[in-house]
Amino acid sequence: MNPIRRSLLLMPSVLMADDWPQWRGLLRDGKSREKGVAKPWPATGPALGWKTEGLGEGYSAVSVSQGRVYALGQRGGSQYLMAFDEATGKKQWETVAGGAYRERRGDGPRGVPTVEGDRLWAVTADGKLVSLESKTGKLLWTVDFVKQHGGGVPHWGYSESPLIDGKLVIATPGGSGASVVAFDKLTGQVVWRSQSDEAAYSSPVAATIGPVRMVIVFTSSGVMGLRMDNGELLWRYGKVANGTANVATPIVHENQVFVSSDYGTGCALLKLEASGPGSVKASEVYFNREMKNHHASSVLVNGYLYGFSSSILTAMKWENGEVAWRDRATGKGSVVYADGHLVALGENGNVALVQVGTGAYKEISRFAIELTGRPAWAPPVIAQGKLYIRDQDRLFAYLLRS
Repeated sequence: MNPIRRSLLLMPSVLMADDWPQWRGLLRDGKSREKGVAKPWPATGPALGWKTEGLGEGYSAVSVSQGRVYALGQRGGSQYLMAFDEATGKKQWETVAGGAYRERRGDGPRGVPTVEGDRLWAVTADGKLVSLESKTGKLLWTVDFVKQHGGGVPHWGYSESPLIDGKLVIATPGGSGASVVAFDKLTGQVVWRSQSDEAAYSSPVAATIGPVRMVIVFTSSGVMGLRMDNGELLWRYGKVANGTANVATPIVHENQVFVSSDYGTGCALLKLEASGPGSVKASEVYFNREMKNHHASSVLVNGYLYGFSSSILTAMKWENGEVAWRDRATGKGSVVYADGHLVALGENGNVALVQVGTGAYKEISRFAIELTGRPAWAPPVIAQGKLYIRDQDRLFAYLLRS
């Protein structure tokens, strides 16, 4: 069992989901388990707990764990990993993690740090997988995807957030014979390598079907399942991939997985079934073009997927792909879920609180952030009663329980 999931099951209910220790939260599903945070906002938005500057360039969202907020950013010729005090926003440490990454749509890192206990792991835009002490920022080890594993930096930079599963950290260098690599999370030593797909912009997730534990990865060629213990290919599905950018994180629910991409492609729901000792097969439940996730992933709540299909916020039934509603009110953006509501962040800086389960788009509140120039592509984060929104060099922490 994933140690993060195991910890969740053992934690007292009062503590559940306080933290957001990795990409898309505790279970990599875009959902916070916090209650009492979905209150109507005034026109100016929730009360601002603190604002800090000095993150540098980048589209990385934050992770929150054990009283610290972790972020990646770029200044000058380096990418940095940084830690801030969760209560005050004061920077506690920063460590060089990689070299500069430049791209005309925005410089700097894209991935999110993964935190477990006294360590954290992150991937820089130029392809450095690093492990640090979470308390001090001491660099423990570095793996170079390009030099050591034959990877090629994707057009818009490496954008994944590493997955921790048991003793492993899983990442996608995208090299020949090293599309996906499992490293020992404590040492950085290779445990296994698999496949030759080039890297895309998606992050891996884990699933268990029958006795088989697997990692599910959306690469440039399609989505595939690999055995977690040895990297053996279990299944592949290429129909949902496009030739430009596969970005959204796969969503696993029970024995099914949902995958989506834009550029006119669409989405698919796959059924995963044990097909023999140590084997799993995938079969298509449906494929349609009703949900085309571009740079953001959907969330699954009570049988409905909520996400941006291109630029339109869309609610779609998980089981059959039928659309329940669509709305353009926030503009193109990203969503997270908490306490019966979505927080939708438009790339234009609009932030909306949207009630779900109503059968239609029902906006409760909204406010706007004046951006510094680049679009708001870093997804919002909800942790410790706060809403975190990143705008390049700035990080806002709004109080949802004030």
